[in-house]
Amino acid sequence: MFERILIANRGEIACRIIRTCRAHGIRTIAVYSDADEDALHVALADEAVHIGPPPARASYLNIERILEACRATGAQAVHPGYGFLAENPRLAEALAEAGIVFIGPPPEAIRAMGDKIESKRLAIEAGVPVVPGHADPIRTLAEAREIAHTIGFPVMIKAAAGGGGKGMRIARNEAELAEGIERARGEAASAFGDDRVFLEKYIEEPRHIEIQVLADAHDQVVHLGERECSIQRRHQKVIEEAPSPFLDAETRARMGAAAVALARRVGYRSAGTVEFIVDHERNFYFLEMNTRLQVEHPVTELVTGRDLVWDMIRIAAGEPLGFAQEEVRLEGWAVEARVYAEDPARGFLPSTGRLVRYREPEGEGIRIDSGVVEGSEVTLFYDPMISKVIARGKDRQQALDRLADALDAYTIRGPRHNLVFLRALLDHPRMRAGRLSTGFIAECYGERFAGAELAPERLRLVVAAAALMAWRDRKRALGISGRLPGAPAEPEREWVVCAGEARHAVVVEADGAISRVVVDGTPEELRLDWLPGRLLAWVEAAGRRLALQVDPITEGFRIAHGGAELELLVRTRRAAEFADRMPPKPRRDTSGEVRAPMPGLIVAVTVEEGQEVELGHELLVLEAMKMQNVLRAERSGRILRIHVEPGAAVAADQLLVELG
Repeated sequence: MFERILIANRGEIACRIIRTCRAHGIRTIAVYSDADEDALHVALADEAVHIGPPPARASYLNIERILEACRATGAQAVHPGYGFLAENPRLAEALAEAGIVFIGPPPEAIRAMGDKIESKRLAIEAGVPVVPGHADPIRTLAEAREIAHTIGFPVMIKAAAGGGGKGMRIARNEAELAEGIERARGEAASAFGDDRVFLEKYIEEPRHIEIQVLADAHDQVVHLGERECSIQRRHQKVIEEAPSPFLDAETRARMGAAAVALARRVGYRSAGTVEFIVDHERNFYFLEMNTRLQVEHPVTELVTGRDLVWDMIRIAAGEPLGFAQEEVRLEGWAVEARVYAEDPARGFLPSTGRLVRYREPEGEGIRIDSGVVEGSEVTLFYDPMISKVIARGKDRQQALDRLADALDAYTIRGPRHNLVFLRALLDHPRMRAGRLSTGFIAECYGERFAGAELAPERLRLVVAAAALMAWRDRKRALGISGRLPGAPAEPEREWVVCAGEARHAVVVEADGAISRVVVDGTPEELRLDWLPGRLLAWVEAAGRRLALQVDPITEGFRIAHGGAELELLVRTRRAAEFADRMPPKPRRDTSGEVRAPMPGLIVAVTVEEGQEVELGHELLVLEAMKMQNVLRAERSGRILRIHVEPGAAVAADQLLVELG
């Protein structure tokens, strides 16, 4: 067994690998760029080596710097994690030449499965069903149009060297085909250094279900069941679970056999994942094979009881798997949510900044895989994922409930994040019923998330908690300042809580171990665990313990819970009557200003000054965090002024375009 392993990655996955190595007495070596000098994975590792400036191409993607770090530290093996060099056969070959073990599959398998066109050909040879399409890279737009009409719209444009949702576009007509090819090629060239794209039929109402495989050097190949990964946004997975609520035992067995057959065909060794598209009749088609550890591997670990990182290390050391297919058992249910630094209200655009307050949730069946701590920086150089929250339960319902409670209790302040959106997803009726597809988010929420609505009884409880918090805050202030002659002994008990246009009459009748608050005539008995200044409040009522995220605002609180983010103005009855008599303040119209949602590079400006545009018209393309983001007009109008040119580097919130 290895004594020293270098981890050629960063963030959450580097921390994950370090934990397994530490559990088995293996020393770990971290690598880091200038941007990651104070990162958690650097602090956790036994040693750390600086490998370059922040851009990934100059550090984490620099094979020679990885080799130098190995030589300097005496590393016997390298674990690549996922992303960066994990699926780059040149790293595996370079390590082999240096006498260092690559903890992953042979370079021939990586190369074969990394090329989407070649992998499809091999899948056909292995007898695995594939999606109808054109296997060769498209050369011209005219050729693409002909292929699309032959296989029929809608079609999927895919990068030949792609993965992780990059270089993928759906085209439902010729106009979308032309734009999609341009965007897919641009992303593919930027992410993979290869702009080849090809077309295949887009399966309507598809589910994305993948099979985890393990293969050793002793001709033993097994699968560990499936993961349902259909909850996606822009082809990036958001929520995953194991097992799938859709598959039956027969389909699971056939998909598992197909995955094992493909792994054998390419001489696979290590952990890998064969991804399939499954239609509404449970017909499945090969999508791609990821020759690495997957982001969503924890859900498989929780239902099989295996440590996939340790399995990969043992296989790389030449050990046999040690178990057969018939010994694999799936027990319970696991669901994972990916927590990203992004702004759901602004089309899920990535967000950057320092985690000024950060507290991870705890609870039975909860696992957090993260690579950050309070004070960590989310930069524009790398993927904006903050962590993964994974919940295990005896069944799907319990796993979803535990995950929902954990997300409510997760405290993040600094960059915008998707916690509220994830929480709303878990309560959607389609999610609870398991009626999923890869179009679920677009169909249910569109291009941006405006927040969920709480059920009336839950809203009433939140309003009661807000009024009680305001009452306690006022009571504390009276106690600190001391009672003036004639001043009341305690605050008024009648309050008005405004939530948008809605007004709620509230009376705080009693405050103690169990408080009694009347909201719009309905009494609520609750136990509130909160002190002024705390960002998390716990409310117990009717046998449930609920977490509320609390931020103070002028005259009230911003409260996030259950997928809703509410601004609650909490006023005494007298103050509310006075506020009603005040004229509203005019707001400056900023609807004509298009500003950069994050730092990045302007790839294209697709309008001209004086041009008339409609709502949703494409204005610019901004590249940041390895993705090309199309900025569109948020209203109709005329382009008054364009402040940037292609190639310009822009800062967050910089004015780009003005509309009249």
